[in-house]
Amino acid sequence: MSEMPLPPVARREPHTTTLHGHTLHDDYAWLRNKESQEVTAYLESENAYAEAWMAPTKPLQETLYREMLSHIKETDESYPYRYAGYYYYSRTVEGSQYTIYCRRKGSMETPEEIILDGNELAKGHPFMALGAFAISEDQNLLAYSVDHTGFRQYTLHLKDLRTGETLPDTAERVGSIVWANDNTTLFYSVEDEETKRQHRLYRHTLGQPQSVDVLVFEEPDERFNLGAGKTRDLKFIVLEIGSHTASEAHFLPASQPAAAWTLIEPRRDNIEYYPDHRDGLFYIRVNDSGRNFRLVTTPVDQPSSSHWRELIPHRDDVMLEDVDLFATFAAIGTRSNGLPHIEIAPFEQGAKLGPAREIALPEPVYSVGGGTNPDFATTSYRYGYQSLVTPASVYELDITTHESALRKQQEVPGGFDRTLYASERVFATAEDGTRVPVSIVYRRDTKTNSNPLHVYAYGSYGYALPVGFNGNRLSLLDRGVVMAYAHIRGGGDMGKPWHDAGRLMQKRNTFTDFIAAVQHLTARGYGDPARVSAEGGSAGGLLTGAVTNLRPDLFRAVISHVPFVDVMNTMLDATLPLTVPEYEEWGNPNEPAAFEYMLSYSPYDNLKSGAYPAILVKTSLNDSQVMYWEPAKYVAKLRTLKQDKNPLLLYTNMAAGHGGASGRYDYLREIAFDYAFILRTLGVERT
Repeated sequence: MSEMPLPPVARREPHTTTLHGHTLHDDYAWLRNKESQEVTAYLESENAYAEAWMAPTKPLQETLYREMLSHIKETDESYPYRYAGYYYYSRTVEGSQYTIYCRRKGSMETPEEIILDGNELAKGHPFMALGAFAISEDQNLLAYSVDHTGFRQYTLHLKDLRTGETLPDTAERVGSIVWANDNTTLFYSVEDEETKRQHRLYRHTLGQPQSVDVLVFEEPDERFNLGAGKTRDLKFIVLEIGSHTASEAHFLPASQPAAAWTLIEPRRDNIEYYPDHRDGLFYIRVNDSGRNFRLVTTPVDQPSSSHWRELIPHRDDVMLEDVDLFATFAAIGTRSNGLPHIEIAPFEQGAKLGPAREIALPEPVYSVGGGTNPDFATTSYRYGYQSLVTPASVYELDITTHESALRKQQEVPGGFDRTLYASERVFATAEDGTRVPVSIVYRRDTKTNSNPLHVYAYGSYGYALPVGFNGNRLSLLDRGVVMAYAHIRGGGDMGKPWHDAGRLMQKRNTFTDFIAAVQHLTARGYGDPARVSAEGGSAGGLLTGAVTNLRPDLFRAVISHVPFVDVMNTMLDATLPLTVPEYEEWGNPNEPAAFEYMLSYSPYDNLKSGAYPAILVKTSLNDSQVMYWEPAKYVAKLRTLKQDKNPLLLYTNMAAGHGGASGRYDYLREIAFDYAFILRTLGVERT
């Protein structure tokens, strides 16, 4: 057996930034030079070291890969939805990495038309991600966008679905796409080349060169992004412009794409609003009277707030997350006590809503949300449901009878028996007495008081951590690992105030909530305190970096995916993508108080000499959201400080972006690598 190589050592090159009386030392700033051969060589040496340390797990990785693959129905198709005379669906084929998008005219018995084949788009490329996907109202033209690097920089293409011809119309750095009702006019947004902020909206006429496209709107404020969409009744195109805390919307008739845009209500600090349209009225979800939003209506010709009439009031304990409008009913999405709900309310007279009926759900821990419902005049409502033990399911609710019918449930081959698994929800008590929800799943026949415990969380941007099914997870559960998902502050699990309580000058609550969740779980026998692993990605990687600094003794292993660990250097560089818009999430370090607070938790700046758990850090060279150099610098610095024999691994995907590998089989290989690291470091030896 060959000897384990020594870990790579990155050279140090002093670099300092002085602000507010503090000097930040960054000896690894040189790693930012992506074009440098030295940087490439360093990343590749880290990859080689990680592969060498993981080499004994190669058989386990292969076993895990085969297990996870056995739980996937490789040749499968989605449940179709009907729209404008066609049945639309997608499918996968065994051995193919990407999804194929299809339709059939009139019924599912007619010949299949392949709209777009992801496998064809991926040919010759190590990476492929589909961005926007919009079909014209006459169903003849497809506008779509593709990224081939992982940098989330999408190129617009148009395809004539009647002939299969790809048209010459194109544009670069495209975000949202929406067709006008004339089937020849297309609106698309583009991003700033440096900051990747969607800041311009263009109007394109089919067949015309991009050089004559009309710039219809440009947003100068660097905190704001823009995007366009269409109301479900097809009456209006809506331009939404938003930051993390404020928004505004403009509209024009979808049948008059050259008309002037009308502003609904000027943006105001800390006020967000989102409009939809039905029967001459805008229905606007807005948080002007409370953080958890209310619903108001206003006439199209009098859209400003002085004419708003309240339809659903604000509630302190219920977050109004979404309102889907249809001709005869509204589907109202709410969140309370950490769980999502859907209510169906009929329209009685005009805008008046009748009594709402909640869709009954069978489990105490679950995820539910609206499905694909493009038809404004529908008499049924499709929604998706899943839980930690119930595979993803498509239901259709009859609006008249309020009865739900299961249309398709994700098939999980390979001997899956849901009765072998149990899910629970508990509440941990944070330092300040706040009750933090935690969702748990485990295999019943392996549950003892000494199971290995794996805890995942995110906790940023008001994002509610979904509690869904994942067949890959069975490989850990079947080996006795208890898995938990902590719904910590900074997320949106308990409404908008939950987000507020874990951002800006209260961000540390996110970290202490996670620590409290881990302590609660081990104290109550859900896991062995000596065998706990933590996982988070992106802003969740900030979480894992912070809690590893705060309480390294709590964890035996940590996995950080594309982690936002270099908070200070990144947030002080306004030329980087996301920096300025994210002042509203983390704070502006050019302000002394914010600088001091952010510096107190920034993982890179708070590394110190001592013992650390086993750590696997994964990144991608073409990540546009958390640049590869953040995790690379973090690992390089930590190598000089850690005083233990636990592994510290950095693995960089040299041909992908923020989400890792794009092909479904390649992605499974990445998960097998992660799971093998967890099992090895937690002492679960069985292959």
